[in-house]
Amino acid sequence: MNDGIRVPEVRVIGPNAENYGVISIGEALEKAREAGLDLIEVSPLAKPPVCKITDYGKFKYEQNKKDKEVKSKMKVSETKEVQVKIGTSEHDMGIKAAKAAAWLREGHRVKVDLFLWGRYKYMEFSFLKERLERFLAIIPESYKIAEPVQKSPKGLSVALERDKSGKKPAILPVSTTGEKPEETHEDE
Repeated sequence: MNDGIRVPEVRVIGPNAENYGVISIGEALEKAREAGLDLIEVSPLAKPPVCKITDYGKFKYEQNKKDKEVKSKMKVSETKEVQVKIGTSEHDMGIKAAKAAAWLREGHRVKVDLFLWGRYKYMEFSFLKERLERFLAIIPESYKIAEPVQKSPKGLSVALERDKSGKKPAILPVSTTGEKPEETHEDE
């Protein structure tokens, strides 16, 4: 600002947005003093740098106002966690799936943990993965897998993000009694 600008020529914009063109720094400072305002470098990387003749306090106020507006429009995303166990009931899984869907709708990332303890840690990976996929199938929101199923200190985990394409995930039929749904045959 003012005498701190160290280039020989600058492009100057006046207090009422008039363009003075490319002039020497001395001439630009003189125009700013005549107007009783400051010469502020607004675009230092341009060739030549762009300066504006304005009141410094007003300039800082407008900058802070723009920064606050940008900050308010930013969406903060957290990673939320849902934990299921091998023995979690279908009803409880449904409640947890609904909560995960709500978090996905809000734009959060959801980490699903299949918690394993004791002997469960040594079960076959394909069986454990299938249990985790059963939970994923009942989430009533479209999602994409951000991090694939992997072993974690707690057991198995997978990270999900909202799928903005809006496609619903394929939902596998899950009965509330834990039995397989009956198959219907048309030729009977």
